[in-house]
Amino acid sequence: MRKQTLSLAAVATGTALALSACGGVSTTTGGDDGGEYPSGSVEMYVGADPGGSSDLISRQIATGLSDELGETFSVLNRSGSNGALAAAEVQQAEPDGNIISVQNASLFAITPLAVAEDEVTSIDDFDVVGGVSRDDYVLVTNSENPWTTIDDLKGAGKKVTYGTTGVGTGAQLACALTYESGDIDSEAVPFDGGAPALTALLGNQVDTACLQTGEAIENIENGKLTALSVFAPERIEFLPDVPTATEQGLDVEVYQYRFMTTPKGTPQDVKDTIWEAMQTTFESEDYQAFNEQNSLTPMEVPGDEVAEALETDRQRYADLVEEYDIDLGDAS
Repeated sequence: MRKQTLSLAAVATGTALALSACGGVSTTTGGDDGGEYPSGSVEMYVGADPGGSSDLISRQIATGLSDELGETFSVLNRSGSNGALAAAEVQQAEPDGNIISVQNASLFAITPLAVAEDEVTSIDDFDVVGGVSRDDYVLVTNSENPWTTIDDLKGAGKKVTYGTTGVGTGAQLACALTYESGDIDSEAVPFDGGAPALTALLGNQVDTACLQTGEAIENIENGKLTALSVFAPERIEFLPDVPTATEQGLDVEVYQYRFMTTPKGTPQDVKDTIWEAMQTTFESEDYQAFNEQNSLTPMEVPGDEVAEALETDRQRYADLVEEYDIDLGDAS
C-alpha cells in the first residue's frame, strides 16, 4: 500500500497529520551473522513533532522501506533541541539496524555554534547511510508590508523583527547572517518550529521570517506572503523569480538537508540493504511526486559525500558567525 503524497505547506498552516508506514512483501538478507535484515519491525526516530517537514519526509521514506523490505518501519517522534533528543536515542541504540533515523544537517553543522561544547551532537557518533533531500530557506514578509527585496529592509526606517524556527537552526542562521551582513537594524524572535513562525508572520506579529520553502510556498503563491530572498547557491526551481541573497550582494548561503543514519558500528551489509531500498524508493512515482509537491530538491548521494558536506558547511558557518560576531545562543 502506498501512502498518499502530503504537502508541508498545509501542515505549516496548522494541519496536524498522523500517518503510519505500511508493510510490504519483499524480503532482504543482511547482518554479519547471515540472518535476515530486517527480521522484525524497525523504529525510525524523528527529532520533530508530527506534521513537520522532517516528520513527513521520514514517513515517506518509512513507507518506501516497508514496501521494499517487507517489515514495518515505524516512525517515532522525539522532538526537542533541533533533533538532539532523537539523535541521543539513536546514538545509544544497538548497532543492528533496528533503530535508525533520518536526521537534519543543521543539528551537526549549525546547532554546535549555539550550544555549549558538552551539548554538541557529533556526526562522528553515527554511521551515515546516504542523503535524502535538500530543503531551501526563504525570507518572507507579510504582503501588507511594502518590501520586495533585502534592500527595502535596509530602508525600513525601523527595527525589523524576524521569526525563525528555533535556536541553532538553519532558519535562525540564514536570517541572522542576512541582517548582520546587510547592516539592517533587527531583532530575532525564535519560535518552536515553522508552523508558529508562519502563523505569527501571517498575523503581523513579526515583520519577516526565514522559513523552509515547503512551509511558505502556498502562502507565497496565494499572495499572502512576499518572498524577498532565497539562500541557496542559485535560484530554486520552485521560486524561480526570487533572487538569492548572493544576487542581492550578501554572502549568505544556508540550506537544510537530511540523510539516513544508523548507530555507529552498524554492519555494512545492513546499511547497504537500507540504502538499496532507499534508492528504489527514490525512483518511485509516489516519492518523486512527494518531493515536487513539498519543494524538496533531491540529495540522493552516498553517506561519505554527506559527511564531507557536513564538515565543509560546519566550518563555513563557523567562519561566518565569527566574521559577523553573531551569537546564535541568544538568538540575536
